[in-house]
Amino acid sequence: MKADVPTDEAFVTAVADSIRQTAHQTSRPSHMYIETAGGIHSPTLSGTTQVDAYRPLFLPTVLVGDAHLGGISTTISSYESLLLRGYIIDLVLLFKDAYYRNFEYLMPYFSERGIRVLPLDPPHKRLAYPDEERTEMGKYYSRLVPDSLQGGMFDALEYLDQCHAKRVAELDSMPQRTADTIWWPFVQHGLVKAPSDINVIDSATKDFFSIYNGHKAKATQEAPTASLLEPQFDGSASWWTQAIGHAHPSLTLAAARAAGRYGHVMFPEATHAPALRLAERSCTRGPARAGRRMALRAYASRNTAATPERKPRKDLGILGLKGSYHGDTIGAMDACEEGVYTCEWHDAKGYWLDPPTVSNKKGRVVVSLPQSMASTADGMSEVDVGSLQQAYDVQSRLESPLADVYRNFVASTLKKLKERGTPEIAALVLEPLVMGAGGMIFVDPLFQRVLIDVVRASEPHPPAKGGWSGLPVIFDEVFVGFYRLGLRTTGPLLGVNPDISVHAKILTGGLLPLAVTLASDSIFQAFNSDSKLDALLHGHSYTAYPVGCEVANETLSIVEKLAESDQWDQARAQWGIDKSEKRAETAVWSLWTPDFIDKLTRLDAVNEVMTLGTVLAFKIRDNAGGYQSHSAQKVLQSLRLPTKEQTSSSAPGGAPFGMHYRTLGDVAYFMLSLNTSATVVQTVQSRILAALQSN
Repeated sequence: MKADVPTDEAFVTAVADSIRQTAHQTSRPSHMYIETAGGIHSPTLSGTTQVDAYRPLFLPTVLVGDAHLGGISTTISSYESLLLRGYIIDLVLLFKDAYYRNFEYLMPYFSERGIRVLPLDPPHKRLAYPDEERTEMGKYYSRLVPDSLQGGMFDALEYLDQCHAKRVAELDSMPQRTADTIWWPFVQHGLVKAPSDINVIDSATKDFFSIYNGHKAKATQEAPTASLLEPQFDGSASWWTQAIGHAHPSLTLAAARAAGRYGHVMFPEATHAPALRLAERSCTRGPARAGRRMALRAYASRNTAATPERKPRKDLGILGLKGSYHGDTIGAMDACEEGVYTCEWHDAKGYWLDPPTVSNKKGRVVVSLPQSMASTADGMSEVDVGSLQQAYDVQSRLESPLADVYRNFVASTLKKLKERGTPEIAALVLEPLVMGAGGMIFVDPLFQRVLIDVVRASEPHPPAKGGWSGLPVIFDEVFVGFYRLGLRTTGPLLGVNPDISVHAKILTGGLLPLAVTLASDSIFQAFNSDSKLDALLHGHSYTAYPVGCEVANETLSIVEKLAESDQWDQARAQWGIDKSEKRAETAVWSLWTPDFIDKLTRLDAVNEVMTLGTVLAFKIRDNAGGYQSHSAQKVLQSLRLPTKEQTSSSAPGGAPFGMHYRTLGDVAYFMLSLNTSATVVQTVQSRILAALQSN
């Protein structure tokens, strides 16, 4: 009969529960040690190596070194494996073997790395007679733990106490030091009133931060909780970057692999394996910043009559959507309309349409039309489109009356822009399906498809087959790409491919920054010549960073396996997508459950809700509304505090957890990783409902 094998989560929670129970029963400062069995890579019952299985607990570590032949290598290898996973190693214990004398090498080695080595006398050789052996071992242990409470293992205990005190003092000082030295982006600093408002993240694993709460207890004069550290759900996926959980060991090892082999190397007129593999992978499986420059150059090169001397065109602009956001460089900012993100040097170059949006309002999936468009649709401001799946069935909606409204509106707008003349529209730039930073705006996909079709048909004489027509089309998929919305890419759902697309965020699993810009051959040909004037003279020193490329390749391999996993099959099934349809690149679904979405949309505090893939967004009912509102932040404030649960939570280690989240004015959004467990999803959903129902 096969025994039930505990999962890693059950194993870690059992260990953590034991720690908490023991701590609760102890009224004075004490030590507790968890001794592992075998080496750090010895497997647990599930098959996961111990170094990975214990990682969610993130316990300070004492490494027991090897004093025998090969022990120097074993000890250093163990240390480096622990280091790669972020462990804090306070102390190395080692026997003083008189023959191999490994301690003589390891003491300076670890000293250079700020780690103390405590060499201990080894026990005597085992004696033949049990009574003599017992007596001698008693003497040995007395030397290790003398009655004087000085020397021997007491040196180790004293040093570990010092390490602990230093770590707590460091964490306790970080909020004030941060307030004194750091200027955060996207933060209203006037709202950060005290150090207790600052989130101190000690570590992170899977979907959770581990945060220090000691400074908050002091600020409120509350009794300290059972632990100075508590888990906190990363509700924004750390600004949409996380894909497979924090500190994923496969990504860490991939980064180390490339860092050890390359560091960083020059890229122009060169190549290396990580970059080439990523480029080949991207180009064969798919059709902004650099993208905007590419598109404008391609347009200008085709319209050479206006620039006989090939001087840079300064009168070109882009066509985009209101609420779009493409990044913080000056060029990318200029591709957005004037708004809350803009600044003194912003020079908006283009025209931006107010888009129709999709949302779930009290159980109805509707398209909301902007006023400029409603006037051409018999005054209708909302159109029922049936289910979520029907709303995103673009092909079936192309012959609908609403599609005709869109075509007429776009054609009329393009005509007016052409008559106006300046700036001359030279590219269409879109965030497909969802405009993230602008307020989690779920644009009607039918409108984006019609917009692309009309723009591409706007040129009287389309170029030869394979080239772009009308205007170059850019997809900014930095936020939405690589399954963030449940789709590998948005082109198949929209039924069109862009001429240029930009990808980032999930690309590297949230481990480090990297972006990829893809372009069609016809775009590339605008730059393909012997002249420096035609070259793409834009880039940066870390182009094709080998570490980033290697991590991206590893991330995509993991994500592609997830897309075929039972976990995703089960999530799709809840949304009516069976296994035969899962390979369809147009099926829409979510890791958030349909039942939760239905309950959420019917709450009095909620105006509208939308979800795709890992993303959940809902708008709080607020008369003021808009990006500058604080309504969503206030309504959800209770989520930041851990709940007083009687049973183990779904966080790593089972401790009660709070939730970190970001808001965009009256819009609250939450994001899961691509592999967030169903248990965590259910817990987070319950917490969100409870917070909203209490308002």
